[in-house]
Amino acid sequence: MTTIDIKKTALYESAQRPVHMNPKKFAFWIFLVTVVMLFASFTSAYLVRRDAGGWLHFKMPAIFAVSTFVLLVSSAFMHWAYISAKKDNFGKLKIAIAITTLLGIAFLVLQVMGWGALVEQKIFFAGKYANPAGSFVYVFSSIHGLHLISGIIFLLVVFANVYKMKIHSKNMLQMELCTTYWHFLDLLWVYLYVFLLVNN
Repeated sequence: MTTIDIKKTALYESAQRPVHMNPKKFAFWIFLVTVVMLFASFTSAYLVRRDAGGWLHFKMPAIFAVSTFVLLVSSAFMHWAYISAKKDNFGKLKIAIAITTLLGIAFLVLQVMGWGALVEQKIFFAGKYANPAGSFVYVFSSIHGLHLISGIIFLLVVFANVYKMKIHSKNMLQMELCTTYWHFLDLLWVYLYVFLLVNN
């Protein structure tokens, strides 16, 4: 068999070989696509309802900008955690995950305070004086908040597994998924916040 024949055989076998993906990673990406589709439908409904008229224009409370900044900072610490895991620096890894978790909780608290600021402006979720413009803000932030709570739970699971030495440079799948999910939630909120600022 000539060299050319060997190369052709290798290429054929490579083409015939199925592409494998970790089942957990595959399911994770399907979940992220589902979340994207969910919020895409929400933002589309927002634009359709706004154009229908009877829309209340109001200023987004400044505390939402603060919460957005806090979440962005948490992503930086999440990245630090990922880098630390790759280097098997478990001390820094634990600190980074702990800070990310605390910042995630702080974000949720600030979001609730943002709802309070909306109420002070007479912007309600439902009731006699409610307007769809305000209701959408509550819906966007609360559903994103629920996903962020799941992210915090994921962080706590990772934190526990770091202590059990189940996460290290040779076993990074869970750390990769958690990092990706956290950054995804960060970018999702930034998108929603900018969308609300631009389209209010």
